[in-house]
Amino acid sequence: MLTLMALVLGLAGCQTVKGVGTRLERAVDKVMGSKGQRLDPWESWNRKVFTFNESLDENVLKPVATAYSEIVPAPIRTGIDNFFGNIGDAWSAVNLMLQGRFKAGVEQGMRFAVNSTIGLAGVLDIATEAGLEKNSQDFGKTLGKWGMGTGAYVVWPLFGPSSVRDSLALPLDWKASPGVIFDDGRKKVVITGLSLVNTRANFLRAGEMLEGIALDKYTFYRDAYLQRRGSFDDDDEVEVLVPGVSASAPAAAASAAAVSEPAASEPAATVKKPAEPASAATR
Repeated sequence: MLTLMALVLGLAGCQTVKGVGTRLERAVDKVMGSKGQRLDPWESWNRKVFTFNESLDENVLKPVATAYSEIVPAPIRTGIDNFFGNIGDAWSAVNLMLQGRFKAGVEQGMRFAVNSTIGLAGVLDIATEAGLEKNSQDFGKTLGKWGMGTGAYVVWPLFGPSSVRDSLALPLDWKASPGVIFDDGRKKVVITGLSLVNTRANFLRAGEMLEGIALDKYTFYRDAYLQRRGSFDDDDEVEVLVPGVSASAPAAAASAAAVSEPAASEPAATVKKPAEPASAATR
């Protein structure tokens, strides 16, 4: 259903969506000022929120994720990763279609279909073995493809690092998160919580590495996030998908780890083109 919707919207014409992106960008520019402004004009606020998120992660999320990684066997965690990643593939297929990248969108749709059927609802990643590589996309990247600049950096409570553009895309991306496949409210909470804990567990090792090398964690995470979100060419790199809904410090760790190295439980990304530097993130 999602792929069919994307095909209809995509065939409506690339010029239309580019026009929408331009109008959105102009509206944001009126609020933010020129693109030449500093990428972090709200640093004082952002650092306070970052400190809150770090405290929440250190006292709640990290201990839970550590216990989860010690108790749950690695093959089961891999299956959970694959399940959440399969849901992300469906949303990636929609966004690739909206970006006008129809071949890549069809390939992601095929990947989702193969893993959803032969791969037992995505628990087994059969598609990768068949040569259908993961190409992770979201609506924030789609807005970037339509011509909307990244905008100023912002850190949200619980949700972590973002930008003006990605904040506008967040409601739609949230609607495509794993919890939406369940109608029952309790099941939504359980699936969303599992997704969050599983994501944090994947980046335990990367987080420990960053503790030792980052003199200013806030600056490191900010630059890593803006660098990772700055490339929107047709031959965009194939990124490591962070399963589920990233929040708080794991979102920052995921952003930084995507620039430095993948987590141990994730496959290494095949990079076709390096991301733009943070100074070029606003276009």
